[in-house]
Amino acid sequence: MRWFTITMTTSSPTEMQRDYIKEYSPSLGRDMELLHFGHSGRPLLVFPTSQGRFYQWEDFGLVGALADFIDAGRVQLVCVDSVDGESWYAKEKHPADRVKRHLQYEAYLLNEVLPRMPGGVPVACGASFGALHAVLLAVRHPTRVGGFIGLSGAYDTSRWLDGYHDDSVYYTNLVEFLPGLTDESYLGPLRAQNPKVIATGEQDANVEDSVKVGRLLQDKGVQVGLDIWSGWAHDWPYWKDMMRKYLS
Repeated sequence: MRWFTITMTTSSPTEMQRDYIKEYSPSLGRDMELLHFGHSGRPLLVFPTSQGRFYQWEDFGLVGALADFIDAGRVQLVCVDSVDGESWYAKEKHPADRVKRHLQYEAYLLNEVLPRMPGGVPVACGASFGALHAVLLAVRHPTRVGGFIGLSGAYDTSRWLDGYHDDSVYYTNLVEFLPGLTDESYLGPLRAQNPKVIATGEQDANVEDSVKVGRLLQDKGVQVGLDIWSGWAHDWPYWKDMMRKYLS
């Protein structure tokens, strides 16, 4: 079943199609919300910034910045909610429980969102903490995601885990597991993804994370576009320009 049989749609023939969906998630044990924009085209799975909400890209003008792409039927956006406040940022929880909650969120995406994406296999997109979600999902599940665009990301997840380490921590940290990744069942589909973009500003506090992950992927034969913009570039006006560039 597609979402559109149960959505609240707010559009007219002269407006961008906008669908609001709220459903109970078995993976997370609570209601989850999302927004869908557009009527056809390649789907973008859109993540908000740290602890952000599903309506963030709309509120900060990124949906509007892509309106011509959406109206022309080139792309459609599925903007998901986050549970970062229950996972990586939940300092009151043991680090193992933070990672467990993230993996439940990943299960929500894999089992409840991706199978019902309109238009096929999506490109995962996100800025700041959303870039981590986008690139991590694409690398961990390269047959389920068709590409990624990570903007101004912070990719070393160890910084949110207070020194704790186990296998789940290892496999959710790109800078840890990528150096040892040799399995062609992962690398082959990952190389085939398109687009593959990691972009940030030269003065971004996390620029080293972007460079490191980009080069780790390139070392595996994954032809990532590692694009370093001048200045800080960690803000919505830059991200609007970046998305337009990488979707053109």
